[in-house]
Amino acid sequence: MSYLRAVLNNNTALEKKHLINIISYGKKLGYDTKKYQAELKKLSSKKKIKTVKKISKKKKIEKEYAKKSIIANNSNSKYSIKKVYTQKNMIIIDFNKHVTKKDIDYNIDKTKYSNLYLFDIKGYFKDARPTKLAINGIDKIFIIQKNKTILHIKVRDKNRLKPIYIINNKRIIIKFLNIKTTSKKSTVTYKEKYERKIVLIDPGHGGKDSGAIGPYKRYEKHVVLAIAKDLAYHLKRRGYKVYLTRTNDKFITLRNRTKKANRVNADIFISIHANSIAKSKAKEVKGIETFFLSPARSARAKRVAAKENSSDVRAMSNATKNSFLTVLNQSKITASNKLAIDIQQNMLYQLKKHYKYIEDSGVREGPFWVLVGAQMPSILIEVGYISNPMESRRLYNKKYQKILAEGIANGVDSYFLKNP
Repeated sequence: MSYLRAVLNNNTALEKKHLINIISYGKKLGYDTKKYQAELKKLSSKKKIKTVKKISKKKKIEKEYAKKSIIANNSNSKYSIKKVYTQKNMIIIDFNKHVTKKDIDYNIDKTKYSNLYLFDIKGYFKDARPTKLAINGIDKIFIIQKNKTILHIKVRDKNRLKPIYIINNKRIIIKFLNIKTTSKKSTVTYKEKYERKIVLIDPGHGGKDSGAIGPYKRYEKHVVLAIAKDLAYHLKRRGYKVYLTRTNDKFITLRNRTKKANRVNADIFISIHANSIAKSKAKEVKGIETFFLSPARSARAKRVAAKENSSDVRAMSNATKNSFLTVLNQSKITASNKLAIDIQQNMLYQLKKHYKYIEDSGVREGPFWVLVGAQMPSILIEVGYISNPMESRRLYNKKYQKILAEGIANGVDSYFLKNP
């Protein structure tokens, strides 16, 4: 904790001292300490050109991550759609270009005997006519190139389906959550096989620690618990095994939150919080952002981290330093960054379908004590500013909470689709 405090307070001398200790412990434990050696060298040289390097490294991770979600195929670049195929309960469309939500239009048309789900995809797929799509449990899937700009996908089924679609750089995934497959013996609801994937959801604060307080005494601890429960509901329905650090208004130390994640062998750790700022700026500042663990030095990251770390002021023992070092290795940082990217994108996408003025405050690095000790990819979501009048009102709205939770769940799906 001393190292985190030194980072937050811009105390260079203390940072150097603790970095030397971390490097020493790391070598004894056999961890790669190059990153910390480089950080110590930077602090010693007292140069101020670091921020640009950090940003470029972060963007490099995001670009490399985007590439992994694409099937390599350089055939005929004049056709904007490379490939259309099905996998389990999904229709996957791969592109030769980056896509956004503007590249898909979705409608439902109900008839007397069936339900039609219509997807218009912007793009030209030269093999539309010979390609036939089928998913076990869906009556019929049609694929037609209407013209050189629109690929039409029509899904017909007598049952009411629940499709979602996920946009990932050069790929659109249309996923059906409740397909029913019929056999001679029985009717079975199709469920994505994520039983082995365990998600630990941590609603921030609780009990004596109310967290931030917005207008009309709106408490952060109540908002994040409601969103966490909605998220657990969505993930359980999709086949994940889900645990929560708390299910009621109870105080839990930050140390025990990550301990539980490690105890249940969680695959990912998601901590949910609401942001706040001084009253003088409350009407201006808003936005949703997702953080992953890093000893970042940006003023914004330190301000947010100081608020979330305030409920735990322990000194950092040798054992805790080792735990901190265990988490801060490059593979965990990279995986956490990827998880943060997917969840941030899908949260925003889901909310923007229903609400205006949703602000993207981005994916950021930050020294959050609640993420220290988690032995898996871990992130902290700031679902909005409870101090902002508009966002505070929305965060207390049940519909908004459910839509936000669904977006986070879609982000979890997206992450595991690319990192099975």
